[in-house]
Amino acid sequence: MKLPKLILPLLIALLLLLILLFVPFRTALVFYKENTSTVEALLPIKQGETFQIIFKHSIHLTDVVEKYKITSDLNIQQYEFVYEEFGIGMPSNAEEGETFEYIDGKYYIKNMSNIFPTMNIRNGKTVSEHRLVWGTEENEEAHMVWFNDYFEPGAWFTVKVERLSLWDYLKGVKIHE
Repeated sequence: MKLPKLILPLLIALLLLLILLFVPFRTALVFYKENTSTVEALLPIKQGETFQIIFKHSIHLTDVVEKYKITSDLNIQQYEFVYEEFGIGMPSNAEEGETFEYIDGKYYIKNMSNIFPTMNIRNGKTVSEHRLVWGTEENEEAHMVWFNDYFEPGAWFTVKVERLSLWDYLKGVKIHE
């Protein structure tokens, strides 16, 4: 049986469209609502790129900066922690292999190698001043958004780096300045 000449090109076009829509093509930092598969927001990001989560400590009301890097196997590596005051939840020293420094009124824990396949993050409720910063490497312009522009105060998320298809990418809310 011979197919009409138009069917073969249509089948090829349909196959290419399906591949384009459903084959992962881009990596992103994905914020899933709580412990579900519902994408609340996503930030396009590549291996080796960095981002920061800055939050206002609810007791001493100073900024705490957590710095992360995307590893080659799409995990999240915490490499630095910066804060201004000791208190509840703040480390008092560095772990083995890390360095602890006090520079210009801030405490730095550097050379961290904490690896996370996922992270659970809560947007502040009482003191809701969480921020996401990316593009802070040399020769890149830094970008910052407030969590409250994307998430309800008090909401929590599972965050991980994933390869997304165009379909997944179009379904999520893209984080941008």
